[in-house]
Amino acid sequence: MPVILGTGAYRYEVVDNWAKLPPGQEFNADVAGVGVGKQDRVYAFNRGKHPMVVLDRDGNFLRSWGEGVFHRAHGVHMAPDETLWLTDDGDHTVRHCTLDGKVLLTLGIPGKPTPYMSGEPFHRCTHTALSPQGDLYVSDGYGNSRVHKYSPNGTLLRSWGEPGTDPGQFNIPHNICCDADGWVYVADRENHRVQVFDGNGRFETQWNNMHRPSGLYMEGGAQGRFYVGEIGGGMAVNYDMPNIGPRVSVYSHKGEMLARLGVRPAGVEPGQFMSPHGLAVDSRGDIYVGEVSFTNWRNRYKDQAPPTGLRSLQKLVKVR
Repeated sequence: MPVILGTGAYRYEVVDNWAKLPPGQEFNADVAGVGVGKQDRVYAFNRGKHPMVVLDRDGNFLRSWGEGVFHRAHGVHMAPDETLWLTDDGDHTVRHCTLDGKVLLTLGIPGKPTPYMSGEPFHRCTHTALSPQGDLYVSDGYGNSRVHKYSPNGTLLRSWGEPGTDPGQFNIPHNICCDADGWVYVADRENHRVQVFDGNGRFETQWNNMHRPSGLYMEGGAQGRFYVGEIGGGMAVNYDMPNIGPRVSVYSHKGEMLARLGVRPAGVEPGQFMSPHGLAVDSRGDIYVGEVSFTNWRNRYKDQAPPTGLRSLQKLVKVR
């Protein structure tokens, strides 16, 4: 029996063991970010021995790259020109790369974070997004509470945000994306919300009723839907609480909740998630979910070894 998540127009079949990785190329680690190109090739940015693994839409392995370059994979943004913006929170850098791994530009100084909560880029930056005008936004991140705006040539234009819970303040700005109008959406993870700004950082609104939003994906077009990966409970007292995730939620462009995919606590059975950390949607509406499963497992079970085959990349196929 296939496992189906969601209801109505938002039904997805879980494809278990979708990624067909040859010996020596297994993830055995978190897939922190995922991107999909125009050919529906999937770019899985992971914390294993081969940081970028490229798969076709059927899960067949095509190639890998990034060995010796990336310290700790975190975020993937697929640009309209079919290049990748890759955020490395362990190295405190954002690298602009071609699809075969050539580094075109590096923002930040590798291995040298700015002072904690200084507001200066970067201290464990988390993700990037491009506006329709080509400006780059960086969420920063674990050691800052900031968003930085860069020009297309890499010049810092402005920054905004500070620690806190009020509008315009952040408690781990974990992910970021832009819509067709250039508005900026920030996953304010530990404040359990997505904050929405204009392109210059003016607060517009916020979306609540979500739990620790981590992964964001905005469809193209004026009315593109919005996908949120919620990583669920973060403390021993709520790891197994139902209805708070881990899950993937689908929203309208206006922030109206359309569907929730996953209502059970974290687990390894088909249809369960461990920790949806990065999202991408292909041309057919299928969802790819990168999960920090190994980190989640270690946090929950401490010295207990993760089970063989612990998933860190799932595919949800839209039911038509």
